[in-house]
Amino acid sequence: MKKIERISLVEAISGQLQEGIASGRWPVGGRIPSENELAERLGVSRVSVRAAVQGLVQVGLLTTRQGNGTYVAARDATDVAIRRRLDDARDGDVVEVRHGMDILAAGLAAARRTEQDIAALNDALARRTAAGTTLDEAAFVVADVEFHLCVARASHNELLIELYSTFASALADSIRGDRCLQVFAQGRDAWHSALATAIEEGDADAATGASLALLHNRPAAPRDRTFTDGDDSGEGSAIT
Repeated sequence: MKKIERISLVEAISGQLQEGIASGRWPVGGRIPSENELAERLGVSRVSVRAAVQGLVQVGLLTTRQGNGTYVAARDATDVAIRRRLDDARDGDVVEVRHGMDILAAGLAAARRTEQDIAALNDALARRTAAGTTLDEAAFVVADVEFHLCVARASHNELLIELYSTFASALADSIRGDRCLQVFAQGRDAWHSALATAIEEGDADAATGASLALLHNRPAAPRDRTFTDGDDSGEGSAIT
């Protein structure tokens, strides 16, 4: 018989927190309850909660923001490892891999999307449009990232969804760096709408084409109706 392992109170609290993160109760990017609230829920001291939280911060699952609480940085150790690898990778390599996943996700999303997926996608697109109209860059970036995550989720490929989620931070940086809000404000961005429409209509070829057009900042290939907004030369930075 194996000896029964004894675990400390801090380890037990850490396990509860990791379970909440892994289950999605506290999603990546979301804020976890305060130390006082966690202590009350678990019936333990705040000191023990703080030690458990700090341990998860050290391994990369949580991150603290001074005066603003503690947020989920990753779902599990594998996620942490991938994020750290992304931090070490060349920017060009990260962009190429993410673009490959964008194209794959678009085709799968068109083939597998549900009504709930379509509603989520259109909601993110509407929030992106609203933020762009008011030139609210912070909200625009959040909605743009969510739009792409919705496309990935609509693929219903769990591995692809998990991998794509690890690129959320790099995607946000790309949206800001490529001045996507300015492109939107100039009326030169119909790529996202075209992609959403193709997915809603279940047209995998059109969705893939729209994803490529979005990535390369050029009009999508003609289909039953044309989509001609954008820079006809195909030059310029990729739009995300």
